[in-house]
Amino acid sequence: MKALVAAAALLFCAAASAQQATHAVRTLTPEAALRAARAAMASCVKSGYQVAVVVTDRSAIPLVMLRDRHAGPHTPDTAKNKAYTALTFKTDTLALARVTQAGQSMSGIRELPGVVTIGGGLMIESAGSLVGAIGISGAPGGEADEACARAGIAEIRDDLEL
Repeated sequence: MKALVAAAALLFCAAASAQQATHAVRTLTPEAALRAARAAMASCVKSGYQVAVVVTDRSAIPLVMLRDRHAGPHTPDTAKNKAYTALTFKTDTLALARVTQAGQSMSGIRELPGVVTIGGGLMIESAGSLVGAIGISGAPGGEADEACARAGIAEIRDDLEL
């Protein structure tokens, strides 16, 4: 009888361990990324800005990149790196810009490869999970880039809340 109880306990522990070996994650779809990018671009165009927009999945891999024909050649990489920065540091890049200024304890973050601490990078969350990020580059200042990014997220907000 003791052997049967011990075997059952062992099987239970093995099943519990197997369940913890993987987990399901939510990530942004390319279709939602495209909708967000188009809405962000439209918001910037309406304001007279020529920008690039990059939307990534939860692993910071770009799903969509749109570039206005008059946006500078540096804007796609900058937008991608803003999205990457927001996603990997789990904060918007405008807030990160403030806490990483020269003389601040986190100023060294600015020296890391691919990190851009200028406004315009935002996380995209769904039901409490980080599912992607959006980065905008080319508007006159990080605040303007961020406003366009917020318009992109607003376009898909209802789908994200499911």
